Amino acid sequence: MNIAVVGTGYVGLVSGTCFAETGNHVVCVDIDAKKVERMRNGEVPIYEPGLDVLFERNTRQGRLSFTTDLAEGIKDAEVIFLALPTPPGEGGAADLKYILGVAGDLSKIITDYKVIVDKSTVPVGTAEKVHAILAKELSTDLFDVVSNPEFLREGVAVEDFLKPDRVVIGTESERAQKVMTELYEPFVRQGNPIYFMDKRSAEMTKYAANSYLAARISFMNEIANLCERVGADVDSVRKGMGSDSRIGKRFLFPGVGYGGSCFPKDVQALAMTAEEYGYDFRILKSVMKVNADQKKILSTKIKRYFLGDMTGKKVGIWGLAFKPNTDDIREAPALEIIQDLLDAGASIIAYDPEAMGNVKEIFGDKITFAKDPYEVIEDIDALAIVTEWSAFRNPDFNVFKEKLTGKAVFDGRNLYSLDKMKAMGIYYDSIGRNKVG
Repeated sequence: MNIAVVGTGYVGLVSGTCFAETGNHVVCVDIDAKKVERMRNGEVPIYEPGLDVLFERNTRQGRLSFTTDLAEGIKDAEVIFLALPTPPGEGGAADLKYILGVAGDLSKIITDYKVIVDKSTVPVGTAEKVHAILAKELSTDLFDVVSNPEFLREGVAVEDFLKPDRVVIGTESERAQKVMTELYEPFVRQGNPIYFMDKRSAEMTKYAANSYLAARISFMNEIANLCERVGADVDSVRKGMGSDSRIGKRFLFPGVGYGGSCFPKDVQALAMTAEEYGYDFRILKSVMKVNADQKKILSTKIKRYFLGDMTGKKVGIWGLAFKPNTDDIREAPALEIIQDLLDAGASIIAYDPEAMGNVKEIFGDKITFAKDPYEVIEDIDALAIVTEWSAFRNPDFNVFKEKLTGKAVFDGRNLYSLDKMKAMGIYYDSIGRNKVG
């Protein structure tokens, strides 16, 4: 099948590459000429485990190509995926200018039947808006608009695409349903479902799923904060809760709040949609408030430890990306923590396996970047662990103890056992557990 993917961010590039991997011919379209040139030269512009291997194979074999010319990109396509940004606009509602703008462009160049797929996360009713724009210029027998939300987790996005838990497709068109079934069947051979539903339900499914997961995270962060006050251990509580089959084990780990490109934006957008329809979605408002507060919990702990005086104090940061196995720093808690500590007078040295370049674009020379984790802990007053990269889970503790000049660790991901930290003589303050030292 011939496919066009408009937009080459995380969703667009992963989707296009994975569709090419199953034998389709995919043209990715992007207005960023420099980015397109980099991809034509074999450079993957994002860090996503496993993507580089598929990218290289499919470009080499001619199934994956790139252009800045929309008309060229969609000329032979049977399916056109819109994988465009939907950033928060005024008041937090998703800004649809990129999707609706491309829809307007498509309406002037489509000459034969095509399935137009909203792959971006969009508010309920967006597919109808795209349809209306196309219908201004085109006969409705030349296109169908489909909602096909993505459920990709950064860090494992390739695996999620190739082996999805489910595929959700919103369409009332039998013709479009047949095309989408043929396209996705190679990905669900083990029996995972393709759910067909109306477009509005498909759009709502994406927001509902992400908002529920965000709510679980905020709930566990609240439980962790209460555990610290009452003397309970959140790790024990989490295990006891997660063993209940009605609850399950996932998304019960407390931390320093959620970030990334999806949860913050999607929760905010769903709350705005509720407001537009006259519904007060109180839980979502609480989820956002809890998360905003949680992002500063580690810097608050550090400032409290130094009695509010951070002047001349040097803090090391392990982890800058919003989660491990990505270089994405959008809404990353580390950014809030660093800014809070800088404002309090501290100096910062940080390390992350992938995200330092992106953070340097924000902070420049206001903070120092280390070549490895151990350089961070030399000559510091405290260490903050913000992202749970595997490299931080089991360091050489002999080197760790020797180099850690300031024997104070503030762990936002609960990586280490309390007994180990106590035996090493380290002051250790984590999330939802008793302090050590």
